Amino acid sequence: MSERTGIVSHPHNDGVSTFTAAQLSRVAQHGIYTSPTSLDPAATHLAEALIATLDGTAEQPVLPPDLQRMVEQVQQRASIGFPQITAEDGVRLSAHTIKLNTDEPRPVVIVPAGWTPFGWGLFEFTYLKLALRGYHVLAYTPRGLGLTIAVPGKGYVDGPFTSGGTLDVAGPKDWTDGSTVIDYAERHFNPSRIAFLGESYGSGISQLVAAHDPKGRVAAVVALSTWGDLAASLYQNDTRHLAAVTALLKFTGGPVERKFDAATQRILADFQAGRNLDKVVQWGQERAPSAYADKTNVRGVPTFLSNTWHETLFAANQVIEHFNGLTVPKHLNLWIGDHAAPEGAGLTIPFSGPNVPVEEAFAWLDHHVLGIDNEVPTWSSVTSQIMFTYETRTDPQTGNTEIVTPAARESSPSWQDFTTSTERWYLTATASEEGDGGLGGEPGTGWAREFTAGQVTEAIAADAVMTSGQDEWNGTPKTYVTEKFDRQYLAVWTSDPIQADSPGGAARRIRGICDLTLSVRSTADSTTLVAYLFDVGPDRMARIITHEPLTLSGLTPEQDRSATWKLQAAGYDLPPDHRLMLVITSKDPLYSDASVDGSTTTITSPDGSAACLALPLG
Repeated sequence: MSERTGIVSHPHNDGVSTFTAAQLSRVAQHGIYTSPTSLDPAATHLAEALIATLDGTAEQPVLPPDLQRMVEQVQQRASIGFPQITAEDGVRLSAHTIKLNTDEPRPVVIVPAGWTPFGWGLFEFTYLKLALRGYHVLAYTPRGLGLTIAVPGKGYVDGPFTSGGTLDVAGPKDWTDGSTVIDYAERHFNPSRIAFLGESYGSGISQLVAAHDPKGRVAAVVALSTWGDLAASLYQNDTRHLAAVTALLKFTGGPVERKFDAATQRILADFQAGRNLDKVVQWGQERAPSAYADKTNVRGVPTFLSNTWHETLFAANQVIEHFNGLTVPKHLNLWIGDHAAPEGAGLTIPFSGPNVPVEEAFAWLDHHVLGIDNEVPTWSSVTSQIMFTYETRTDPQTGNTEIVTPAARESSPSWQDFTTSTERWYLTATASEEGDGGLGGEPGTGWAREFTAGQVTEAIAADAVMTSGQDEWNGTPKTYVTEKFDRQYLAVWTSDPIQADSPGGAARRIRGICDLTLSVRSTADSTTLVAYLFDVGPDRMARIITHEPLTLSGLTPEQDRSATWKLQAAGYDLPPDHRLMLVITSKDPLYSDASVDGSTTTITSPDGSAACLALPLG
């Protein structure tokens, strides 16, 4: 087993050890990732134990009794297979089938694997759950994905759930492969209907196959932790999302030169070097479900999307824009946390109670594919979990935090209805003992605030890709000590304490996408601005509400440039007597930057163009 990924080297491992309650508890508490590029070995251990029990290669019981019974129920109702599906160009795709033993036509759910070295194996628990709900299941690993092990002196050996070929990153080869997998499903299952369910990488592929299958055979899609526009996910506001791509490249299961063909390697190298970005954008847009929304709309494919407020891979705004462009039966869930935090563990392990993100995805399939008369037709189009409104309890002995009351959720008939009004907060001159600027209701012009560019500060969006948001989902969001924000390298504007807008209510119900307008000049010809909006309590401790970078080039030194950009969407209740704090820096570890170290960036609010934060309320 690989210590870093928790992956065995053989698909039918007689030596799989017993999966314990402690391992189950750990994944339930902390999620399936231990770092942006490491799966918790307990998550993969459970998948291995389920598969070994399912195919009969476990020489002794390796599962807790309830999971053992679950596997036995599936074995009694279905036939199990582990085929290799041959793509049009001869590439072999690792796959797994659960075929219900019935002459009655049943639907099939096809599950392309997420972007992990474990391929389709990781979500074995989900396949068993789907089979027990009455679906045939066909899971597969997209081409090129999966563990590839270096053997000294002998080259490389593929892991058990690895597919051949090189990664097409949800490109045309993956669309064609999806149709080939549908062909196989039709021969193998003779299904009544065909649906796709995917998480992360598999979610994008699911949407793209539904839009491009030549015969239009996809009846419904569930796309969890998904993207709408891959180009915008990689590169937006002239800023590259470097940390996200770096993490993904380390998580394919093998070296870049084996996992990607020469053309894709050039695209990735250009992205990392910040060159030929027009070609990178074109490459990303080809892989954007939003680019084919017209095809999805014509086909009327019911589409279920989910995303998180603090996504570090596929930030929420581009998913929301894609959702708005769909005219099919559709639903959007927005959750606390970051990529895969809400549904990742729910797809992987059993819980003491239902995992709501996954259960709602199953309900979508049950209605649109099985034809069950359930609550889905009564759902509003958008349901949003409001950040950090949960109640938690910390065990004094273990220090573990658990959520005892779930966060509030709100429904809206459309994304546009999520925001009911906009409040303008103007950036003003010095308004605090620290010399910070203020946020107020009246325009303030004629001032300037400067800071030295090029240094990372304590004001950052996240400590790490995915895992910081996983902590948010589990009840322990990052706390910022605002006194540690080094004013030499950033600028701050803070409101007065804000009172509740109604008895027992929040000070502000932030609902939607903030717009920030200001003027900037620099002693260099380029600079990056990273704007953060924080909630600051009476103790000066803060939590992040939203953020977004913007890169400006071609600046004339000491000449103002007007700039307006959108921060990422937010659903946040500001508690009474808390303050809003806007922070602008020049550098964040998540992103590329064009700031020149040691240069001076100056934020201004000239007459006739007052610097302003437009705050969406609901």
